[in-house]
Amino acid sequence: MSAGAGAVGGPGPWGQAPTGRPGADPGALERALREVAPERYDAYEQLLRALADGQVWMLLWHGTPGSPDAQYGNMEISGHGYAPAVTSAEQLTASGWARAHEVISGREIAASLYRTRWGLWLNPHAPGGGVGVPWADLRRIAAGLDRLPAGPLKLSEPQVNAEQFFALLARQAGEVRAVRALRRAWVQPAVGEPYLAIGLELYESSPPAVEAVRALMQRAIAVAPEGLAVSTVAMADEYDPVALWMRANARPFFDREAGRPPAGTYHPPAPPYHGQPGYYGTQPPAPGWTGQQPPPGQWPGYPGR
Repeated sequence: MSAGAGAVGGPGPWGQAPTGRPGADPGALERALREVAPERYDAYEQLLRALADGQVWMLLWHGTPGSPDAQYGNMEISGHGYAPAVTSAEQLTASGWARAHEVISGREIAASLYRTRWGLWLNPHAPGGGVGVPWADLRRIAAGLDRLPAGPLKLSEPQVNAEQFFALLARQAGEVRAVRALRRAWVQPAVGEPYLAIGLELYESSPPAVEAVRALMQRAIAVAPEGLAVSTVAMADEYDPVALWMRANARPFFDREAGRPPAGTYHPPAPPYHGQPGYYGTQPPAPGWTGQQPPPGQWPGYPGR
């Protein structure tokens, strides 16, 4: 439902809704939701884990579950798109939603929504306006929460004393024909230790090329400064916030085509993903999204992601 489009909004943009798989106990998700608060990153991570293991009740704007014309509702919060959902049958009743709905696993809806850069807003009818989960965190749920860093991320140029490491990596990259360019960033997750990210821009992603690059990184990491955690990022991944940041802010420290005319201009998708208001929404759902006026004093979403 669009927050600026009237009281009840309209359909989401992604067409047929996937078939749900009911069965998970929503209790853990609702308990985790009650614990989320500003700066409580641990509580938010627990919410993501509960969502990954649980299920939600998606609000259908058109059609019925599994039908070709089924579409979810949508909300626009501070310029970010979200699909509204509730966390139990009881919350569905409390929301006053009068159209169809669909029960679907959290992991399944996360995989469906993040590719269209839409987030998930849980219990928008609740006092306080509910909690929004942006698409970047839905991507983490779909890929595995332990595989991707927890936001909000602080990203910067590396300040570590590792020039010999970078020089060695650049020299060896010149011997691997699949590598076009290398970039770097210092990543400080909200939860977990900071690490050095190496952005890999490749000419191809065939199995032999990937294996050659993997061997390159293994050789380089073996001589990295002691205690320096190093991770790699595929620059071709259009959904990776670290890759997007490096595209926009980090010059390559190895560029096989340096000095050649650029083949084209890269335009990273909007909006920015880190350290910007609105990453978890900066305002609650618009008054009257179900025809009801939310109570005053609402908490305006999870900030600063």
